[in-house]
This record gives sequence, structure tokens and C-alpha cells, in this order.
Amino acid sequence: MLRSTEKKDEINSIASGSTLTGDLVSSGDVRIDGHLKGSITTKGRLVLGESGIVDGQIKCQTAIIAGQLKATINTEELLTLKSTAKLSGEIVAGQLAIEPGAVFTGKCSMGPVIKKMTKGETSRLEKENEKSA
Repeated sequence: MLRSTEKKDEINSIASGSTLTGDLVSSGDVRIDGHLKGSITTKGRLVLGESGIVDGQIKCQTAIIAGQLKATINTEELLTLKSTAKLSGEIVAGQLAIEPGAVFTGKCSMGPVIKKMTKGETSRLEKENEKSA
């Protein structure tokens, strides 16, 4: 039995046969077995079931995709495309795992985000390097 100070794991879900149009924001995990048209932002894990369809944008910690995704997906850690996954769009992920049978059409960027330096930052670094040389 849970005491009042203990917190249950939060799982938000859209069931098969349901359609949601709009933005979903969650601090817990999200499971989609229905159809979502819009964006998903979660600090947790996203699971897109085999019957799930998402058209839009996704930002999450980790994701497991088994359904259809027409979106830009940004995962901070691992993105897994199961053998039944069909993804069309853009992937930005820390790590990517693709099972045989999965279909991916689009653009993919993996690894840490690299910030482009401005001219001012470049000049400042060059001056610092000259001083230390």
C-alpha cells in the first residue's frame, strides 16, 4: 500500500479508437494507442503502440515506437524503432536503435547537440588563445 508521501508512476494514455487533436504536455510517461494530431512534450518516456498514429512533433526523454509516426521527434536519450514502426520525418536523438523490419524515411541527427559559435565568441576565443600562447 502506498503512503501519501509515495508517488505512483504516472502514465498518460490515449486508447485505441480515440482521436485527439491538440497538444499533450506531461511530466510522466505517455502511451499512445490511438491517433494524435498535434504535439507531445513529456519529461518521461513515450510509447507509441502498434495501433498508434501521431502526426506532429514530439519531445521526450526516451521513446519506443511501434506504430506510425509522421513527425519530428526529439529524444534526449534513446529512440527505439520496433519492427512494426513506420516513421516519416526527422529524428534528433542521443541514441537510435532500429529493429529489422522498421521503416524510416527522413533525416536523422544523433549525439550531443553542438552549438554554433557566433563571430563574437570566435574572436574572444582567438584572443584568449593568443594570450596563452
